[in-house]
Amino acid sequence: MLSLLSAYRVEFRLAVVLLVICIFLAVFTDTFLTLGNVTSLLNNNAVNLIWAVGLLVVLIAGGIDISFAVAASVVQYLSAQVFGWMGGGGWAVGLIVAGLFGISLGFLNAALIHGFRVVSIVITIATFNVFFGLLMFFTRGRNIYNLPDWWVDRIFIFEHQSTNGTWSELNLSVAVMLVCVASTVILIKHTTLGRQLYAFGDNPEGARRAGVNIWTMHLVAYGWCGLMAGIGGLMQVNIAKEVVPNALYGRELEVLAAVVLGGARLGGGKGTVVGAVLGVLFVAITQNGLNLLGVSPFAFQMIIGATILVAISTSNISWDLRNMRTSQ
Repeated sequence: MLSLLSAYRVEFRLAVVLLVICIFLAVFTDTFLTLGNVTSLLNNNAVNLIWAVGLLVVLIAGGIDISFAVAASVVQYLSAQVFGWMGGGGWAVGLIVAGLFGISLGFLNAALIHGFRVVSIVITIATFNVFFGLLMFFTRGRNIYNLPDWWVDRIFIFEHQSTNGTWSELNLSVAVMLVCVASTVILIKHTTLGRQLYAFGDNPEGARRAGVNIWTMHLVAYGWCGLMAGIGGLMQVNIAKEVVPNALYGRELEVLAAVVLGGARLGGGKGTVVGAVLGVLFVAITQNGLNLLGVSPFAFQMIIGATILVAISTSNISWDLRNMRTSQ
């Protein structure tokens, strides 16, 4: 038990903080613990959770991707064109098409990072701007409303009507999110590639000398993040019922803050799916709580900025302490 707490101490502390926040909001608001609010939280943050597990894999490998949210917007637009050309499609085809587009954009990031030997944040900031610029140029900022019925039809995996007549439901995006989370757990915890990703992120040179293929690590990490970006973009359209070119712009920092808050180290080699999920829940519940308490939404942006700052600071401190112990 003690060894388990030691291995997941960041996640445990975050879970305790989340519990305290939930108790506080349950006491001081009337709607926080209602079934309607809980299901709404899950529906509204399912896409962020999909992106979070994709970004987690990149962070474990020692990289960072700033472009995934804009890449998801590009996937939405390209998928809409393909579905229009096909005359429809379906969810199976849609997931394949969006996934392939997302993986392609992820592979582009991997190729640029590996080929130019440039720090990943520089490359992904560049592709972020390229993706967004091209998207706005070709769409002229116009929304797409004429979409296949299967893509915009509401599909529920859970429905409940309370005694006062209000409905609570979980939509398809929650089910897809659960599959993405489970798939990421399998990748990083139960495959050789996952163990190599941790080793590569922790000590790239040591991993290379041990026979880990660096190019493969980049492809897996950024390809997985691209896959999650594509799937998340597909599900966002099902929620919004339209393709909005700039709707996802800015969501990347919110997801990044959640993942690093959940214990993923920006230097690589550390991070868990449990921590990423708890981080997203922390950000979502904090935002929801501030809204219920009538606090200005600008306070949420301050919290996100402070979260990233604290995560970077503590990550560097823990890394330095570890190196000191190793050298001794």
